[in-house]
Amino acid sequence: MQQLPAAEYRHVYEFKIRFGDIDSQGHVNNVKFLGYLEDARLEMFHGDPVRKGEQPVRGMVISRHEIDYRHPLLPTVYPIRVETWVTEARAASFKLAYEVRDDDHVYAAATSTLVAFDVEANRLRRFTPEEREFIGRYVVPRA
Repeated sequence: MQQLPAAEYRHVYEFKIRFGDIDSQGHVNNVKFLGYLEDARLEMFHGDPVRKGEQPVRGMVISRHEIDYRHPLLPTVYPIRVETWVTEARAASFKLAYEVRDDDHVYAAATSTLVAFDVEANRLRRFTPEEREFIGRYVVPRA
């Protein structure tokens, strides 16, 4: 398991498991984890900035997901969280790392590659300086 970066570089999104997330095996279905990651990204790049009076980061698409399931996630009444940080940032793409976890277990570890996208022109683009600054808040410095 990778070392969790300092709290100042992590975005934390808490959620509660819904009844519909549970499959016939009695645990959270693996496809639901991708929804949890999506919800965390939306809060990180849209919800949180809007609540702070900042511009949300828009015009990104996912080019790759990888996910490792580490521990079955069972129904619970306490919140689970997705902790997210940036592991690599480039001019037109960046990589996110995530852990779906509570205080005792990491249920899944994942990475996503996101690329800047111009929706109107239907092509890739570079991130703006403002977008790079925002993404940079979550880049973990190399030791």
